[in-house]
Amino acid sequence: MKRILLAVCGLSPQVITETLYALHQNYQPVDAIHVITTRDGKERIFAQLLSGKSGHYHRYLAEYGIDANSIDFGPDNIHVITDEHGNEIPDIVSESDNERLLGKCLELAFRFTADPATAVFFSIAGGRKTMSACLMVAAQMYGRPQDRVYHVLVSPEFESNRNFFYPPRKSKIIELLDANGQPFFKETKYAEINLVHIPFVSIRDRFSGEYLDSPKDPGTLLLSLIKEEEAKLTVNLLNLKVIYKHLEADLMPARLALYVFFVLQKKNCPKDVSSCGKCRECFMNIQEILGNQGVIADIYGRLRKHYYLGADRVSGIMKLDKENFNSYRSKVNADLRKIFGVHAVKDIGISPIGRRPNTRYGIKLDKSRIEVIY
Repeated sequence: MKRILLAVCGLSPQVITETLYALHQNYQPVDAIHVITTRDGKERIFAQLLSGKSGHYHRYLAEYGIDANSIDFGPDNIHVITDEHGNEIPDIVSESDNERLLGKCLELAFRFTADPATAVFFSIAGGRKTMSACLMVAAQMYGRPQDRVYHVLVSPEFESNRNFFYPPRKSKIIELLDANGQPFFKETKYAEINLVHIPFVSIRDRFSGEYLDSPKDPGTLLLSLIKEEEAKLTVNLLNLKVIYKHLEADLMPARLALYVFFVLQKKNCPKDVSSCGKCRECFMNIQEILGNQGVIADIYGRLRKHYYLGADRVSGIMKLDKENFNSYRSKVNADLRKIFGVHAVKDIGISPIGRRPNTRYGIKLDKSRIEVIY
């Protein structure tokens, strides 16, 4: 069975060699290493681990007599998180960055667990806490009985030390810092690296086949587990929540105002049909939407009473035009997609139909499955 170490890493690439050392000390061979990191993390890995024979990864293999060809680990195995334009991001500093990180974790977890002849070791020891959390989510979504989640605990004085990457066979003295930041010297033979097996609950076997044919976002995967023949969409204007299949989404007031407008347009449609799921009479073109600016502004005015927005803040929702309507619609759907998943947004999002310039917009979900609480 091929054993793959899938790790997250920030600016301390030592965690890779420390984890590899701990696995080997526990008689766990590794056949391939893949690392999820940022642009800055990649540069550290290249400079400190993979820089030829002087790189600490290669030095570790040579020192412990491990054939370098027995482990697949090189530049192609470093998976850098990118933004929507394909640019490598230097750090995880925003919600958008975190979404891209989670997507990468899910993508690689899906890819490496697709082959039943593999075992994946998810290492959550490196990087920012959000990186560990995202990889843990990926393990819970796609992990199998043969997969493991590991953390490594390193003696505090050696942890993240720039000169310590693994305990060498022959102990040597290195400079460390104490709790007060004062330097002192200690032999590496006193360094302890403990491999900690983290139990996790995988829900992979509860997904039907269609949810395992390609990577899916967590919202889509979780909603697939909720067995409801007719899930209802609830928009609660008292607590400003959008609720669908027992999950809740919070939208910014301007976005919620636009969404409520479309929800009410659907809910209050006077057309009498047995099922409005395929009817599109309530869908509106851009001119009709802009013609309802007063209605949207009134909804926004009622909602903003529940938020502290500042006396001088005026939202663009109060003066809609074609461009900012498309921007608001995109952001509303992105908010819903983040919580409820891609497939749910096809029903409950603000959807377009028809080709330009005859595009119309509305919500596809049957109005009998929509509830608005005032």
